[in-house]
Amino acid sequence: MALESEWNALVEATTDELFYRHEFIRIWLDNFAPGARLRVLTLRNSEGQLSAALPLWEERTNLYGVPVRQLSAAANTHSCRFDLLAREPDAAAAMFLSHLRQQGGWDVLRLTDVPDGGAAWRLHAAAQAARMPVGAWESLQSPYIPLPGTREKFQASLQSKFKANCRRRRRKLEEKGKVTFERVDGGPGLEGTLEEGFLLEQSGWKGERGTAMAQDTATRGFYTELARDAAYRGKLALYFLRLDGRPVAFHYGLEHGGRYFLLKPGYDEQLRECSPGQLLMEEVVGTCIDRKLGEFDFLGPDMVWKRDWTDQVRRHTWLYIFNDSAFGRALCAAKFRWTPAVKEVVAKWKR
Repeated sequence: MALESEWNALVEATTDELFYRHEFIRIWLDNFAPGARLRVLTLRNSEGQLSAALPLWEERTNLYGVPVRQLSAAANTHSCRFDLLAREPDAAAAMFLSHLRQQGGWDVLRLTDVPDGGAAWRLHAAAQAARMPVGAWESLQSPYIPLPGTREKFQASLQSKFKANCRRRRRKLEEKGKVTFERVDGGPGLEGTLEEGFLLEQSGWKGERGTAMAQDTATRGFYTELARDAAYRGKLALYFLRLDGRPVAFHYGLEHGGRYFLLKPGYDEQLRECSPGQLLMEEVVGTCIDRKLGEFDFLGPDMVWKRDWTDQVRRHTWLYIFNDSAFGRALCAAKFRWTPAVKEVVAKWKR
């Protein structure tokens, strides 16, 4: 907690990424890794200023049935992206890698969903240069929309057929009742409004698969606490499309640094022929443009419905660094050489 002010100053001076801020990581730890043994690396310059940070936690896990000591990024699928924070990435990478090798007590370092160009790639490169076993696995290509200055310019960038489909589906939805659009950024009714969004998201395929926000205690706690904190900081942006007052589409979003981040969408699948989710997208993008935001970030995996709006994607990769030992080299070989080779043989056999 004592690091919060200078931690966020470091974020703002480097990537200014929402998901790397102190409050986001703290809320993540409180809900997904309570009581975890942390190994947060920090680097200070000669003036005592925080110049680099890497939030990790220690866990015992299994890799192909073998117990391993893993240093993991303080992140998961709900974190969207992760990175090393550093004013001078090369220097920080060298210092942190040297520290980790001297301290020991780990078999593999795993950094999840690092974006292309992220500083954590310098740590990966430093380990590779030191002839340590390393690997990388592309995890996501997240679509995003660079927002123009006006709604008209954005509409002009969309395909005519898609726009015509949206108009037709809006008319079909309006035939069923009164359609309204709502933005919520806090207030005394936040808890009830958030509950509406939770229930709507859970009503569809996410509920059937057990991946909805409200179905897991840790996940529900994370998004509830995050909403409260974001509302306090002026970053919360919940959007609803309503039919006669009933929510039929929902966005759980955050605004930061001139960007809108869509963490969780949901819609009433009984109205799929009206595409309420895409109709809400149209309203939200227009509102983002009106608010002078520069980007709409879909986050998460590449999906067909997202590509209706953009052809731009941001690649993310899981980075692995294995300890420079016989065991570490065997683990690396198992994950990045032996297992892929077996999968390729099986795939050829099935064909």
